[in-house]
Amino acid sequence: MNVKSVEKEKSAAKLVLEVEKARFDAAVDTAYRKNRKDIYIPGFRKGKAPRKVIEGMYGATVFYEDAINELFPEVYSEALQAEQLKVVGNPSIVDVDFNEEGNLELTVSQDLYPEVVLGEYKGLEVPKAEVSVSEAEIDAEIERLQQRNASVTTVERPVQEGDTAVIDFEGFVDGVAFEGGKGESFSLKIGSGTFIPGFEAELIGVSAGEEKDVNVTFPEDYTASELAGKPAVFKCKVHEVKETKLPELDDEFVKDVSECDTMAELREDIRKRFTDRKQAEVDEAFEVACVEKAAANMTCEIPDSMYQDMADRLLEQYGYQLQMGGMKLEDYAKMMGTDLNGLRQMMLPNAQVRVRNDLCLAKIIEVEGIDMTDEEIEAEYATLAENYQMEVEKVKEVVAVDDIKVDKLYSRAAKLIAESAVAVAMEPEKKEEPVEEKPKKTRKPRKTAAQKAAEAAEAAEATETAEVQE
Repeated sequence: MNVKSVEKEKSAAKLVLEVEKARFDAAVDTAYRKNRKDIYIPGFRKGKAPRKVIEGMYGATVFYEDAINELFPEVYSEALQAEQLKVVGNPSIVDVDFNEEGNLELTVSQDLYPEVVLGEYKGLEVPKAEVSVSEAEIDAEIERLQQRNASVTTVERPVQEGDTAVIDFEGFVDGVAFEGGKGESFSLKIGSGTFIPGFEAELIGVSAGEEKDVNVTFPEDYTASELAGKPAVFKCKVHEVKETKLPELDDEFVKDVSECDTMAELREDIRKRFTDRKQAEVDEAFEVACVEKAAANMTCEIPDSMYQDMADRLLEQYGYQLQMGGMKLEDYAKMMGTDLNGLRQMMLPNAQVRVRNDLCLAKIIEVEGIDMTDEEIEAEYATLAENYQMEVEKVKEVVAVDDIKVDKLYSRAAKLIAESAVAVAMEPEKKEEPVEEKPKKTRKPRKTAAQKAAEAAEAAEATETAEVQE
């Protein structure tokens, strides 16, 4: 193989590769032997026709495409190594020709890993939010604890606001029952707003054992469009009335729900926990903003293939998160009124930010000489093994050293930017109109070392369960 020429422009290259005639002929013969079993030629048993006979019937180039597909990965790998090219995305063969010597010439288009010229990345001025916890937030948390520790008892009286009514119901529109409008022994908290407006209030005053027709009208923006704005009748029967009693907010309550002794101590404990949590969120947001500003300062021609590849990885990551919650990505797409390609397009803006950030961090890692010691790598493996209850050697089988390093090194580069940055006051937020919800940003689109270890642990557990069942 010979690289005849390499033309570079921005972050793309065009290579012309020359493959010796003998090497190409050998690839054609391999393609013939792989395909002949499926070819029938009159006068020959199926799969027994000679190559020359098949080429005579179907043309001399009949096996060329398969031969090139067979040959190309090896030839192209040799070319990249010879030219020391760092590429991204997939190559595209844009022209196939034969020269006067009969050698094969392939013209290949390929995106290159972009050259990054860092701008300012230390001492950046970046807005950072102030952390505060209001009395209202503390009150809401205490109310949540009070609700969680409430007692629920069955009472022999009519339904009141705040009660839980155990009901059977069936809904009708124009006298016809509609799909999804029926339930049995359903526990409905009166005043929770769980059902359509007006439904819960109609049950106030009804006792256990009684029936009532509840007349309501579906909202104009109801999700099931065929019911939107229509009047409906729900035939209801109350089986049980349950009263919720909240505990007194005294020191005994405090001791029951926490390790504190007084309400004042509990409020201070809540304030500290909320402050710590908010501070962690603000610190993370500040670090991300610092990286994005450093990335905005760099100079780099980024090929579109990197954005597309990142969008695919973001979509895969989001699908993994949904799967952990018991939902398929395809079902989520339908729920959002789109398909997988639509979700992918929604990922592109985030993908563009992620690619720029990663390129910036990778260059900083190189420039600053950020690395991990062997001891640190072993410690990471030990932590993963402990977290997922696996042997260290098993973790090493599923998590490569590069996977261990990439997360840590990128994190260290981000911290280097943030720790040198100067925090400035944030501008007041402008109120904006609500926008359609998009898939939540994920901080790391790549599959992390922890994720790979978790998947391996799940697979091992599934195998063990299957063996026990057998």
